[in-house]
Amino acid sequence: MTAFKKLGLNSEIMKSLDDLGFTEPSPIQEKTIPFILKSENDLIALAQTGTGKTAAFGLPILQKIKANERVLQAIILCPTRELCIQISRDITKLAKYSEGLVVTAVYGGEKIDFQIKALKRGTNIVVGTPGRVHDLIRRKVLKLQAIKWLVLDEADEMLDMGFKDDLDAILTETPKTRQTLLFSATISKSVRLIAKQYMTDAEEIIAGEQNVGAEKVSHEYYIVGARDRFEALKRILDYLPGVYGILFCRTRRETGEVSDKLKQVGYDTDALHGEISQIMRTKIMDRFKRKQIHLLVATDVAARGIDVSDLSHVINYSLPGQDEAYTHRSGRTGRAQKSGVSISILNPRDAGRIKRLESIIGKKFEYKKVPSGEDICQKQIDNFFAEIENTKTEEIGNERYFQEFSERLKKTSKEDLIKYFIANKFSRLASACKNTRDLNAKGKAVNARMGSEDGVGLKINFGRKHGLDIKGVFALINSNRNLKGVEIGKINLMPEYSVFSVEKKRADEVIKYLKGTNFRGKKIDVSKSNMIASYAGKRRGGSGRGFRRKRKEPRKVR
Repeated sequence: MTAFKKLGLNSEIMKSLDDLGFTEPSPIQEKTIPFILKSENDLIALAQTGTGKTAAFGLPILQKIKANERVLQAIILCPTRELCIQISRDITKLAKYSEGLVVTAVYGGEKIDFQIKALKRGTNIVVGTPGRVHDLIRRKVLKLQAIKWLVLDEADEMLDMGFKDDLDAILTETPKTRQTLLFSATISKSVRLIAKQYMTDAEEIIAGEQNVGAEKVSHEYYIVGARDRFEALKRILDYLPGVYGILFCRTRRETGEVSDKLKQVGYDTDALHGEISQIMRTKIMDRFKRKQIHLLVATDVAARGIDVSDLSHVINYSLPGQDEAYTHRSGRTGRAQKSGVSISILNPRDAGRIKRLESIIGKKFEYKKVPSGEDICQKQIDNFFAEIENTKTEEIGNERYFQEFSERLKKTSKEDLIKYFIANKFSRLASACKNTRDLNAKGKAVNARMGSEDGVGLKINFGRKHGLDIKGVFALINSNRNLKGVEIGKINLMPEYSVFSVEKKRADEVIKYLKGTNFRGKKIDVSKSNMIASYAGKRRGGSGRGFRRKRKEPRKVR
């Protein structure tokens, strides 16, 4: 514990750390704890998720706070109820020997009356989500005029989730004399804006490189046709022993569908999305943390705030809409010095994103082939015998059983006995694995261009920041009589610009008739681009509906 002692922490906190088994500080803790202990200046601390940020701000605040005074002195804001609960529990553990100190968590999804009663009894530290904190301020129950510390944890995620108005309202209720501590994995424009508006001469501390993937996480990807994604997922899971992780889907609907299909084929999984009630969410998370559920299927928003340190895998059934979000996903494994694997199941159109993701995280992705049925059978048999070899026979306890079985098996040769074991355990699997078709899509994925034979990407100088949405893209095409019926593929909306794909034969027409026209009073500039996934099915301009390709032949049983 000498490393923590050098940071200037007192004996009560050192005793708590000793009980928790903490031996040395993480890089972000080593840099921020001495700063907060010695300085009253504001701080922007940048570090990836899972690097010990709670202790980084919690320990120095616990040391400086007046625990014997039952008045609110610190408020910690975070994006989700799960993270709120986790932070409050962690700080309570760290404050084990800080006599009289009270931590109160306030968040949506629980009756507000209980939280109001807790606040009225008096508390030193409040940990809350922006929406519930703002609500309690409006009810005049939570008063922040005397706080000394304001912590914005996972500031980038709070802003991404649309809490900007709540944060503005909360921060205006706090005194100018407070010390503001902003912790974030990324330093986006919106985070910079918050810092500029509400912080004064903030010191900036960076632990590790921004957006870089966790050190012990390896990155793999598979390329399959769109209709083969679930079968590929199933084979990958069958091939991986002891998977314990999160499977990310892009939409709530996809999350439910994938989870249901996995349950039907025998996987212990459950779905987490925006329409799950708080009571059900708590039950699911409790089962997941106790490993009664080994694979949690979730959307990005639903997974925010999940703090489980020993996940073996993160699986991207769909890549996130924004490349930067991949870092957040993959960072949920490989925590606490453990290794982890981030797997992505791509279709050929998405393959070109790998190069961009490699650039963002600073690591190479390894291309993998979807295992065949024979591969899966061999892997599972190997795992089975490895388990047998590691079985502790002394735990059975009754020697008589061994003698009885030995007598019954005397006439059976070792070779036959092995065959019986395999037939009994794997006959159904072996039957299902026969004659499985190759699911791997053809072509060199990493070098694939963003664009295909029948489609071209076009970049337009308007994005979400300017009020352009998917319907707006269709409206721009459909409003020009020369472009009626143009077929639009995938659309990527970025803050400053957008990229969409159109059929190759009409790309020059779209540029000709769209360039120089107006959108909300400003001139449109449009040009060809390779920054888009290839032409993704046909959608007629103005209709906004996807085109379902006709099957050329009946779907075969896999």
